[in-house]
Amino acid sequence: MNKKLDIFKKSMYRKNVAVLGVGISNTPLIKFLVNLGAKVTAFDKKTREQLGEVYDELDLLGIKFSLGENYLDHIGHDIIFKTPGMRFDIPELIAARAKGSIVTSEMEVFFDLCPAQIIGVTGSDGKTTTTTLIHKILEQEGYTCWLGGNIGKPLLSEIENIQPDHKVILELSSFQLHTMKASPHIAVITNITPNHLDVHKSMDEYVDAKKNIFLHQSKSGKLVINFDNHITRSFEKDAAGDVIFFSRLNNIQKGVFIDHNSIFINIDGNPQKVIEIGDIILPGAHNVENYMAAIGAVWEMVSCESIRQIAAAFTGVEHRIEFVREINNIKFYNSSIDSSPSRTIATLNTFNQKVILIAGGKDKNIPYDDLGGILAEKVKCLVLIGPTASKIEKALQDEIERTGKGSDIPVYKCSTYEEVVKTAYSNARAGDIVLLSPASTSFDMFKNFEERGNKYKEIVKGL
Repeated sequence: MNKKLDIFKKSMYRKNVAVLGVGISNTPLIKFLVNLGAKVTAFDKKTREQLGEVYDELDLLGIKFSLGENYLDHIGHDIIFKTPGMRFDIPELIAARAKGSIVTSEMEVFFDLCPAQIIGVTGSDGKTTTTTLIHKILEQEGYTCWLGGNIGKPLLSEIENIQPDHKVILELSSFQLHTMKASPHIAVITNITPNHLDVHKSMDEYVDAKKNIFLHQSKSGKLVINFDNHITRSFEKDAAGDVIFFSRLNNIQKGVFIDHNSIFINIDGNPQKVIEIGDIILPGAHNVENYMAAIGAVWEMVSCESIRQIAAAFTGVEHRIEFVREINNIKFYNSSIDSSPSRTIATLNTFNQKVILIAGGKDKNIPYDDLGGILAEKVKCLVLIGPTASKIEKALQDEIERTGKGSDIPVYKCSTYEEVVKTAYSNARAGDIVLLSPASTSFDMFKNFEERGNKYKEIVKGL
């Protein structure tokens, strides 16, 4: 019996509850709260028409709505569930707290109620693949697993089905972690580079949000961190529990490392070979790092055989260097997940030839300087779209002025994805690769990177 859940159910009955944002995670949350007897009001900047079928579905539950530009004007509820992307310190939430409202989130409540071991993964790049690998390896070993957070499904509405002997694997963004006062039993940080500085006030705030994934662990907790990233390496001193490093580039004494093209782990002074790198069918050095992070998380719970079986079968997650189709010996790839320069750099390094690159999107106020070198080295034609187009072009121009490399790369700027794909295709020849790797978020034109990737694939399949 989950006593915390019983208490939570009783506390929600007849309470005035506000849910801010009618999105993927909050729609199941609204239904869950209504079933507990809460009086729910859904708040969203979208209009009734923009919400469409979601509005009709929730309206049948008898909830109230506050919609449109001034949707936050009348918050005065017992409990407020904010959406992850909303800052905790906006004036409306500060005023609501002053009046006695409790401000929380679906993820914070889930952490409080979950009876099972939680493995949480965060990072600027690689967290979705690493989370998926952990989930697949544990399932291969025979555990009953739940996948949630930024991927999978919202798990609070499934809380009654989660048992103490199950495993919960969560991908956690800086937005979800920003106000967390609890940490998973096992925390993984793949890396940290500048990201989401359009929402976070500074790089320090972004890093501090990420650190919440382990700062609230007890001595029995485990933190798996990237030794090769100077920011994550510095976290060791702040960890209460055990720290396991992983490193693709350095010979470390304790943790997960590479020796003679194999991944080894050394926890107790007895190095053990886990898997040969050649057995991993997922391409790219960054995916080797993702496997190393996953191994650090699941070690002592699984066999090497389970890890090997997943490595030999797992071809990747949708929108991550995803092969779309081949036309006239021209291959199209979709890596819409690449929402930062560092992700695009890793993706470009996956290919052994120069590509026709489609990039650009919403500006997160992060630097693009490091992109210039890889563009000059790995790109034969650059097709740009969105607010960051000028930043990306400038990164290439700066590299040309600095080194002379990349001066032969044609650059095109487009206004629609139809134009983007047409331009890329018209510049491609037999044997070429056309790659969508935006180095930017999607929110200038799309709801999320999935919608962007699906639009790209739809256009490519229509060629």
